[in-house]
Amino acid sequence: MAVNETLKQLRDETGVSVMQCKKALEEAGGDIEKAKVILRKQSAAIASKKSDRELGAGVVAAYTHAGGSVVAAVVLLCETDFVSKGEQFKALAYDIAMHVAAMNPQFRTREDVKDADVKAAKEVFEKEASVVPEKMRAKVIEGKLNTYIGERVLLEQSFVKDPTITIKGLLDSAVQKFGERVEVARFERLSVK
Repeated sequence: MAVNETLKQLRDETGVSVMQCKKALEEAGGDIEKAKVILRKQSAAIASKKSDRELGAGVVAAYTHAGGSVVAAVVLLCETDFVSKGEQFKALAYDIAMHVAAMNPQFRTREDVKDADVKAAKEVFEKEASVVPEKMRAKVIEGKLNTYIGERVLLEQSFVKDPTITIKGLLDSAVQKFGERVEVARFERLSVK
């Protein structure tokens, strides 16, 4: 594949600026998959730098699934109306709403997990780990608890449309793409069953 075609493909797949794509491709020696990894690493650093910026705009998106038996809504915030009115930003909010409908997260971040939830899960895992040798028991319980909570925290879940990235990774990429802080402020999931 020619250099320009590879650059165009990377730009189309990531939505990141041409200059960032070109630098990532150069660093990756022309390997598009390695360039994607480089861009993901950069997006986390960029998101970290913008984490204290004020969120003044956003959009609410809803997704209805399974013949109307499940609906999810997401409030996705950004810094400016310019970004929030863009089709790509609205599509991101819709994709996250779809993810919420499919994966049913209970918490936005680990900080939102209540002590009572942790305690209840830990009791279950302590019973399960009672057959494990005592010197390994604490590590097994900790691992099970970490996995259990991670599966229920929105930002740690693998994105339903691309399991190679988490929702946090998706948001970090959006920060890189839009040049603004992007955050899920709230989500709801309602279902008939």
